[in-house]
Amino acid sequence: MWKVVSLILPLVMLCAQGASGKEEQEAQHVGHVSVVIVGGTGDLAKKYLWQGFFQLYINEVSSGYTFSFYGGGLSPEAKATPALFEILKGVSCPEDVPVEQCALLKEQFLRLSKYWQLKTTEEYLALAKHIDQELKEEGMKEAGRLFYLSVPAFAYADVADKINSSCRPVSGAWLRVVFEKPFGHDFGSAQTLSTQLRNSLKEEEMYRIDHYLGKQVVSKILPFRKENKKFLDPIWNTHHIERVEIVLKETLDVKGRIPFYDQYGAIRDVLQNHLTEVMTLLTMRVPQNLSGSEVLQNKLQIFSSLYPLGRHQAVIGQYQAYNAEVQKELNKTKDYHSFTPTFAAVIAHIDMAQYDGLPIIVTSGKMLDERVGYARVLFKNDVFCIQNSDNIHCKRKQIVFYFGHGSLQHPAILVTKNLFKPSLIDSDWKEVTQHKDVDILGLPVSDYYIQAPKVERDAYAELISQFFAGRKDSFISTENLLASWGLWTPLLDSLAQSYPRIYPGGVDNGNLLDFHLKGKELKYASEAVVMIMPDKLQGSTTDNYHVMQGKFRSADMVSAWAEELVEQLAVDLQAAAEAALNEGGVFHLALSGGSSPLALFQRLAQHHFSFPWRDTHLWMVDERCVPLTEQESNFHNLHNLLLQRIRIPYYNIHPMPVQLNQRLCVEEDGGALLYEKEITQLVNGSSFHFVILGVGYDGHTASLFPGGKVDGHADSLVVLTESTIKPHQRMSLTLKAINRAHNVALLVMGKGKHEVITQLSRVKDDLNKWPVTGVHPTNGRLVWYIDYDALLG
Repeated sequence: MWKVVSLILPLVMLCAQGASGKEEQEAQHVGHVSVVIVGGTGDLAKKYLWQGFFQLYINEVSSGYTFSFYGGGLSPEAKATPALFEILKGVSCPEDVPVEQCALLKEQFLRLSKYWQLKTTEEYLALAKHIDQELKEEGMKEAGRLFYLSVPAFAYADVADKINSSCRPVSGAWLRVVFEKPFGHDFGSAQTLSTQLRNSLKEEEMYRIDHYLGKQVVSKILPFRKENKKFLDPIWNTHHIERVEIVLKETLDVKGRIPFYDQYGAIRDVLQNHLTEVMTLLTMRVPQNLSGSEVLQNKLQIFSSLYPLGRHQAVIGQYQAYNAEVQKELNKTKDYHSFTPTFAAVIAHIDMAQYDGLPIIVTSGKMLDERVGYARVLFKNDVFCIQNSDNIHCKRKQIVFYFGHGSLQHPAILVTKNLFKPSLIDSDWKEVTQHKDVDILGLPVSDYYIQAPKVERDAYAELISQFFAGRKDSFISTENLLASWGLWTPLLDSLAQSYPRIYPGGVDNGNLLDFHLKGKELKYASEAVVMIMPDKLQGSTTDNYHVMQGKFRSADMVSAWAEELVEQLAVDLQAAAEAALNEGGVFHLALSGGSSPLALFQRLAQHHFSFPWRDTHLWMVDERCVPLTEQESNFHNLHNLLLQRIRIPYYNIHPMPVQLNQRLCVEEDGGALLYEKEITQLVNGSSFHFVILGVGYDGHTASLFPGGKVDGHADSLVVLTESTIKPHQRMSLTLKAINRAHNVALLVMGKGKHEVITQLSRVKDDLNKWPVTGVHPTNGRLVWYIDYDALLG
């Protein structure tokens, strides 16, 4: 292989931007580098990595380095080689490289590249022997080996172990192993992964890549701050800065990526890594050496100074179609609901005198109105204009680090002309004086001094050149990784069962996701949220929504958009509670399981602060036969979403006794009889004041299922039942207990329930086939709460 390349190399070195004779002589001692992309035919490699390494090759071809490139993968060589070379044919040269030279460089790059199956330890060992043999045959000195792991995170430890045991270079040559995010799922998993990797690799050999640190504007935040130190030092503090915003908005959904995304969501996918790195660059002390270890140490100081993040520091949302996409791609049933946020906004504060009380807002989301990313430092304006409000000094003062896209369409750093004229960062950047007629964050572009890179470069190409040079400052150290997860994990835990605000997507979002700062907390600006309308109701706008009153199956019906429907049910529930207290001093409420009441729990916890919880007894309509601490337990959901957020006496809470004598729902243990006895002792006439039920796709309610001899429970209030889906065993109130209630609410939401609502509107009472048709309160009132999606489809 090398004999062919050695004939071409001198010609390329003459064509390329050459070094002086002295530099060329020194470069000959640099040596040979073997580049291995593990996952070399994958999507990331195809889109970015091979192009980035080709750019590296172009940059370094005249420096004295020689190269070999390997695309590693699990597939056999005969199958994967054609795929690899199709990818390699697609690489391109920068515009300043002449066509003839580019063709020569591409031909040479292809000759230096090879596919290698990397599945077993023996195959890694064979690769090492192949590299050693080529070096020996050509008389080349080895400079180092570079492994880029473009594989799932669960494979990192295994691949690192194989590299360590079988593919390390000889003494004197370096080893660099690059890892793609995610680096764990939370603090514990990140710590475990770090420990596993340290068993195989040294800290200086590991490069955790965050491609945002390779974006040209992000990489120039520190140089900009240093170059403009005399202007920024007096104003880079809480006395002059109003707030800092770090924003990444996307218009796309996550279809096709659900198996990954549903495990991570907006916070783990973007905030914990990309935007947190930007935050540290904006707030850290500017180091003397911008390419040294001091960068990482100063970032660590910021992490140690950040106030803890909890659920009051965040708002989350989920675009409306997401849950259906999850059900389809993860093969979930229609009653499955994902809590994964596709939108998140978080407010952070730093415990340092320089930033005391200064809000830092970090936000990102899918299915928003535009694709844009930026970091904005908004300054306080102490000029009050009496007449000429258009004067430049009257306008907002801000510095914008514009990552790209949006109305500007290119990366840039913008400084309003009422602040200062910034110094040019370096010779690779230019001042932009000709502008499009666009607005940037509320100001015409002509109100800014603008700097932009002369040539736009890909983030991966930038980072590849940095880890090739052994620079660590643009990568994530183990210390900084764990510090970041230490900040974000408590927030993620507190939001795990929080119901995200549903938004339709795109421009239809309107002001649904607007939020406001309240001290050190974030809250949505609007309390009432309207879901996007079905086509059948497109005659009005989302501002004209209202609650409909009607009849369904001869009973009262309330219908509205989902969130307003839940709001109405919560209002009706509180009214019933207050009426019961006025009459008898106590309120008995029975709640069903399933997904339907989850939004109600959240509504009650967040908005009904005057609800009389102290005089309310909470009962369960039904329960799965699992320990109450497990996520499948109905009581577990009730506890996480409601009980831990309200003040209710513990003796007023009545979970179903599904676990007795260390056994689950064994009839001989008498759990159903025990619960029935508790009801008869505490509930006057065994008549609950309010019972909230749902309806399953098969027409079941509570845990009373079709074919379960529902009409055979006439003498009992509580029974054990069987479900067709796991966990099969359940405990449930009977129709006798339900129909004794003063008020019964049947809550039905979602397009998935449209078919069962249609069927129920036509069928007659048939308890064994449609158990819900047996709900007829003897001396009470039944109300169906049906959202527009379930009612109209």
